[in-house]
Amino acid sequence: MQSVQASSQLLDEPYESATFGQEPDVYRSVSRAAVASLVLGVLGFTSIPFLVLWLLPLFGFVFGLIAIYSFRKYPEELLGRPIAYSGLVLCGLLCVISPAYHSYVYMTEVPDGYTRTSFELLKSGYGKPDQPTEAALKLDGMKVFITGYIHPTSMDTVKAKRFILVPDLGTCCFGGQPPLTHMIEVSLAGDLYAAKSYRKQRLAGTLHVNPILKPVDGLTGVYYQLRADILK
Repeated sequence: MQSVQASSQLLDEPYESATFGQEPDVYRSVSRAAVASLVLGVLGFTSIPFLVLWLLPLFGFVFGLIAIYSFRKYPEELLGRPIAYSGLVLCGLLCVISPAYHSYVYMTEVPDGYTRTSFELLKSGYGKPDQPTEAALKLDGMKVFITGYIHPTSMDTVKAKRFILVPDLGTCCFGGQPPLTHMIEVSLAGDLYAAKSYRKQRLAGTLHVNPILKPVDGLTGVYYQLRADILK
């Protein structure tokens, strides 16, 4: 009996119990799909700063549709229609707003006079020597725009004018020694200071490619240096 009841709950299906000779009592419960949709919708706000989390509202939208279908199939047994519709609307809006916001940022974030580049051009290929790529050598001395994350061990204070930029949150959050071509030593010009955080950094400045490793405290060294004029 317990296994039948558990499977019914997981599928948002009603569970009926009855004794011999009596009308069955319908067990009414809040739709789990509706709750999941609303929870994922709330968590989906994180997809605005982090596009990779766009999957949260997407899955939430799917759960919302499942909940609506369940309400039509079991109109008397399931509760939580307002929850389901709230989750469905919220997730639907975030599924549109988040990609639109990131597309707008991508199209407008590069300052005039700078060329967009990325770590994909700077990183050495799999199985190849960990040294500057041909594409990186061509960028030496150019004004570039690049995004990345602050390596946690490269800043001893809350704010600093120098730090190491790495390509992804995995390297950023877990620290350790990244591959040599996955690091850029950034020095900020003028009154610019960087605050220690895990958010994406947007920088524009002059890129320098060193033929030999430049020593860096706490790390093996770097080939790439960026003299940044702009920090977003």
